[in-house]
Amino acid sequence: MELCSITGLKGKVKVPGDKSISHRCVMFGSIAKGTTEVHNFLKGADCLATIRCFRTLGIEIEEKDSVVIVHGKGLHGLSAPSDILDVGNSGTTTRLLSGILTGQPFDSKLSGDESLNSRPMKRIIEPLTQMGANITSILRNGCAPLYITPGSLHGIHYESPVASAQVKSCLLLAGLYAEGDTSVTEPTLSRNHTELMLREFGADIRSTHALDSTRATASITPGGELYGQKITVPGDISSAAYFIAAGLIVPDSEILIENVGINPTRAGILKVCEDMGGDITLLNERTEGGEKIADILVRTSRLHGTTIEGDIIPTLIDEIPVIAVMAAVAEGTTVIKDAAELKVKETDRIETVTDNLKSMGCRVTPTDDGMIITGGKLKGASIHTLLDHRIAMAFSIAALVADGNTRILDSKCVDVSYPEFYDTFEQLL
Repeated sequence: MELCSITGLKGKVKVPGDKSISHRCVMFGSIAKGTTEVHNFLKGADCLATIRCFRTLGIEIEEKDSVVIVHGKGLHGLSAPSDILDVGNSGTTTRLLSGILTGQPFDSKLSGDESLNSRPMKRIIEPLTQMGANITSILRNGCAPLYITPGSLHGIHYESPVASAQVKSCLLLAGLYAEGDTSVTEPTLSRNHTELMLREFGADIRSTHALDSTRATASITPGGELYGQKITVPGDISSAAYFIAAGLIVPDSEILIENVGINPTRAGILKVCEDMGGDITLLNERTEGGEKIADILVRTSRLHGTTIEGDIIPTLIDEIPVIAVMAAVAEGTTVIKDAAELKVKETDRIETVTDNLKSMGCRVTPTDDGMIITGGKLKGASIHTLLDHRIAMAFSIAALVADGNTRILDSKCVDVSYPEFYDTFEQLL
């Protein structure tokens, strides 16, 4: 994909359904009794991997345009897979599905592509083992492929060293099959889609915050069944982030992004844009299925540098590549800290972002847990995505304000989360 600078992005867009919520609809619907009907489902490669895995586990799933219908069989209705469960590039599928599989009476193996099989799984293997699960890294390197055999699970209280929705969700799902309560305490509240949705499905789940700190605990009591639901998935704020950034930095632009999920555990990018001087207005705010939703109106703004650190990081970890792009054209310096989690995404995003910004002429310094970016003028370059969908989309936005042409290598990788990404831009030209 080759792009060049433009002006005047105007119009309305709708972004695909939230990736995190789409995954969970299929997973929870599969282990619920009855039918779950999901509207605005994200048909990206990662979410399709979740559908593929649950079909292999004996669940009937229909796909009709953006509607997915899951014919659940209850907590104990999954069947032994006849083959290895192929999770593709999806860390969410791998970690959450592992929690469910530890409570099943059959053996299973999960494996993904080369990138997925290099991502850390010790963070779920160790606490699941504490619960009595039999889960091992087949290559004994703390990564997938994973091998899971039946175990006798018991609830634990796990103090997670990281604020990770995937770790938390994995353990809560295993807790559905455990004896006694399971609780997970995080240093900072991570995205809480699992807690909100499991409650809608009928699970006995509770969330509490420590009064004297940012620590948050989620607890689940097993014993009850889940029941199928009708769900409309809100637009993914991680996908909306690219149009938010484009609306702010491309001259003479005004973009309305409709029906976007603004769950406070996900919407840190809105606070950062405000801190940078961005002109953003939330319209038509409402709550559906426990999730906050709004239309987001964005206008071209004169951005300035800021410091991004601490508790806000888990609420925008996936948006840091495009935030870095905004910082690269803002006045002054932006400092991003406490984001070491970027190193274990689809790529080491600290390295990938800083390398590509440097190739566009940006003054940027990588650090152990983030980066320091001094804004200025960007120039066109060849962008090495390393097959990371968020790098491809973030630097497509950078290309819109860079001098000369920019080539996005392996741009097809956007299919992981946003197959229509480039088509959506055409609506604004």
